[in-house]
Amino acid sequence: MKNLPLLCVLSALIFVSCKPGEKVEKPSKQWYKGNLHTHSYWSDGDDYPEMIMDWYKSHEYDFVVLSDHNTLAQGEKWKLIPRSPSHEMGFEKYLDKYGDQVVYREDSAGRVEVKLKTLAEYAPMFEEEGEFLIIQSQELTESFESKPLHMNVTNIQQLIPAEGGNSIPEILQNGLDRVKAQRDSTGIPMFLHLNHPNFIWAITPEDIIQLEGERFFEVYNGHPQVNNYGDSLRPSMEVLWDKVQAAYLQAGKPLLYGLAVDDAHNYHVFDQNSSNPGRGWVMVLSESLAPASLIEAMEKGDFYSTTGVTMNEINFDGETLSVAVQPENGVAYTIQFFGTKKSNPSESGVLLKDIKGVTGDYTLEVDDMYVRAKIISSKPKENPYQIGDKEVAWTQPVVAN
Repeated sequence: MKNLPLLCVLSALIFVSCKPGEKVEKPSKQWYKGNLHTHSYWSDGDDYPEMIMDWYKSHEYDFVVLSDHNTLAQGEKWKLIPRSPSHEMGFEKYLDKYGDQVVYREDSAGRVEVKLKTLAEYAPMFEEEGEFLIIQSQELTESFESKPLHMNVTNIQQLIPAEGGNSIPEILQNGLDRVKAQRDSTGIPMFLHLNHPNFIWAITPEDIIQLEGERFFEVYNGHPQVNNYGDSLRPSMEVLWDKVQAAYLQAGKPLLYGLAVDDAHNYHVFDQNSSNPGRGWVMVLSESLAPASLIEAMEKGDFYSTTGVTMNEINFDGETLSVAVQPENGVAYTIQFFGTKKSNPSESGVLLKDIKGVTGDYTLEVDDMYVRAKIISSKPKENPYQIGDKEVAWTQPVVAN
């Protein structure tokens, strides 16, 4: 893990600063930075897999996926380069960087077609054991009555085709069931997460509440059209999270975890109207940089989601959730704890505690169903999802033991 703070590990989730001269043992677990939703020319992204992997690796990510729509980077695929300055410039940059490795041709009209590299071809160019990992993924893309229903499958082994259904919950549940079937049949860990519910206002909290086996969804997505913050009639992703969370716990279902992703499609033009890399990611506390280890950690909730805030400590001892920020000079922080009371589950996502500073904790009361923390910085987000956004982070919810 690059740029890991100088910390001593006391347990899986407890960190304290080391004293001068104290011997530092290698931690049993490390934080790994990753993005779980990204696109390339294999579907509707606007750059080549190699260029995209180079961007993430050079920006100190540890793992990344290409989650193209209903396809895996396998077999032969040629991309006709659009006639636009940015795409043509992108081809020239690609050619300059990879030269002899680029396979391309011109059609009868002089248009350039490029043969895209498969995952098996481009992964060895970038992967380094313990340093950088590419995980195979698919964005399972369905629709119902013109509403987009998108689900990412991390560490998928075989393509899952769209098959439709008679309702939104039915289609989503079919996706979950087919991923579970593939996981059971292969013995390889993988999981499905629900993408951008508010994209074209497609998926409601009530739809998600009906699902069995859903553990992850996108609380933050960097695409400019996903309506992260809701509107006057429909909930934000955080409001949706708390509403579904309360319903899941009432029904005896597992906790729902929130992911931050960039959902990058655009790599040539960086602005608020483009879907660019680097807007949101996850930090996973894992024993190794391997798919099985990362997935195991995430299914335990051993990760946080962020648009820039870095955490020094996240600790839950069964009663008290405590957090500590890795502070930046000149940046102020607010730590908020949210939860829902058992005595009033219809009022979900109540602000339980608000602290100014870089450390904070909350001890669950008997009436608390769960608690999660949100950390808001005063630092403006670079190339934000929405003008005025500050850097934030979200911990995963916990329940009292």
